[in-house]
Amino acid sequence: MKTVLITGCSSGYGLETARHFHARGWQVFATMRTPRADLLPRSPRLHVLPLDVTRPESIASALAAAGPIDVLVNNAGLGLFGALEATPMATVRDIFETNTFGTMAMTQAVLPQFRARRAGRVVNVTSSTTLAPMPLVAAYTASKTAIEGFTESLALELGAFGVQVKLVQPGYAPTTRFTANGAERMQGLIPEAYADYARSVFAQLGQSTAVTSEQDVAEAVWRAANDTTPTLRYPAGADAVALAAQIR
Repeated sequence: MKTVLITGCSSGYGLETARHFHARGWQVFATMRTPRADLLPRSPRLHVLPLDVTRPESIASALAAAGPIDVLVNNAGLGLFGALEATPMATVRDIFETNTFGTMAMTQAVLPQFRARRAGRVVNVTSSTTLAPMPLVAAYTASKTAIEGFTESLALELGAFGVQVKLVQPGYAPTTRFTANGAERMQGLIPEAYADYARSVFAQLGQSTAVTSEQDVAEAVWRAANDTTPTLRYPAGADAVALAAQIR
């Protein structure tokens, strides 16, 4: 039986991905900053662990509790919509601490066991904003684009040790709690000078029919965790797939 550890499982993609792997017979360690066992089925193969990817001691405790794993899914992330002009640098740093440095820290922490076994896989969840530019998400896009480059390089670095590193790129998902969870953080980030422009951007997004579901992302993560081909990127959702096809 294979084992996966998934970060950011309190809602959205992470929660659905935990359910997806469990339904397919894997042992799942679903991690979240504030554990809620009621979100997931009760099962001897499903364990909920506390984890804050920005704290080294929390990372060490979670990995010690999980023991050997076959796959790490770096899904934990913070969303951010807003004009860069109005975004405090402290907020930008918070986004990078979770989206970028948290992903790197989790990956670094599992590599000794993967390298020693000459097996293991890291799946990093980024965003379709890395495929095509989108306004009002400059800081968020930067945090995810950094992980794209990180993953590309690391895939080469670890290939000699039998360790694979993959990318999943979710498209636009208005039905997830991703934006809602960051509502307080985003207050005041659309100043009056940007209001009309922001309304036009949101109106355009609201008219989109090609959107990404939580199930789309869970399935893409599953493929990335199990595909034995050298494929690096797995766009998730009709809009992300279409964007990826345009830049090939």
